[in-house]
Amino acid sequence: MHFGNIKILLLLWIIPVLGAVYAWAAYRRAKALRVFIEAGLLDRISMSVNLAGRRLKAALVLGAVAFIIVALARPAWNPKPRTVERRGRDIIFVLDVSKSMIAEDLAPNRLERAKYAIADMITRLEGDRVGLVVFAGTAALKCPLTLDYGFFSLMLDDIDINSIARGGTMIGDAVRKVLDEGFDDQEKKYKDMILITDGEDHDSFPVEAAEEAGRRGIRIIAIGLGDETQGRRIPVTDEHGNKTFMKYKGQEVWSRLDAATLRKMANTTPGGKYLNVATGDIDLGDVYMKLIAGEEKREIESLTVKLYEEKFQIFLSIAFLMLIIEMLVSERRRKA
Repeated sequence: MHFGNIKILLLLWIIPVLGAVYAWAAYRRAKALRVFIEAGLLDRISMSVNLAGRRLKAALVLGAVAFIIVALARPAWNPKPRTVERRGRDIIFVLDVSKSMIAEDLAPNRLERAKYAIADMITRLEGDRVGLVVFAGTAALKCPLTLDYGFFSLMLDDIDINSIARGGTMIGDAVRKVLDEGFDDQEKKYKDMILITDGEDHDSFPVEAAEEAGRRGIRIIAIGLGDETQGRRIPVTDEHGNKTFMKYKGQEVWSRLDAATLRKMANTTPGGKYLNVATGDIDLGDVYMKLIAGEEKREIESLTVKLYEEKFQIFLSIAFLMLIIEMLVSERRRKA
């Protein structure tokens, strides 16, 4: 026999406690009768009481409680083996953490909005493995492919512009990091790279890296963030909390979305898509449902488990029957 919640059986200690309560009540009742009623009359009263019936009623109540507790423990038997398969795709998020991602043309800034969108998408996944690569002047694998969405979320929460010490934006290096450490080369399908960036690149040959990803069967879904025309300044806060804007050679730096590069990258991969979010809303959950959830998936896990037939109904039925019988048993003797 198998129990779905075996700890519930600890409640069976209630049975001897209830038994003791019934015994104590019987003792107190007999003692009270001896105090207030004459001996001769007490014998007549005792003859009219069905002591066996009273004991039977107590036993039925105790038995019913015991069967209810066993039912709550969800007893089951007759196990049958069943193979459970988990199917999904491999998805690696490639997130830009360069200083341009703290531009505030998306509230509160580009990076935080991207993190919110990724977190929202994780809640919509249907058994897919996920990983995380972050990049600025270099790239790092922060979370390898995993089905542990809780661990992935912890890694995502810890990401900020200080996650990569080297400044700059090397999109090509990030893609190559995914190719080298993120995906395996066993199958040339079932793989998606979601690239989230403002597209500004410092000569890392991102289109060439994307072409190599395409040859390996990896699809790139590029998400472009930021103002594509005027751009936005990059805020800098000093140790005293004073806010200024980043400067280079005495001139304020304005970060603009480079949609053209991202569009080329996506178009070089099989089924690749470029989504020009710019300064609008990012709904990666919707992206997942439209572009990924319906795609072909591979087997990620296969487990053989034993499934038991739950039989708690039997024990509840017995308890119910015992309570009905208890109500029908009389504590008075029938007159001859």
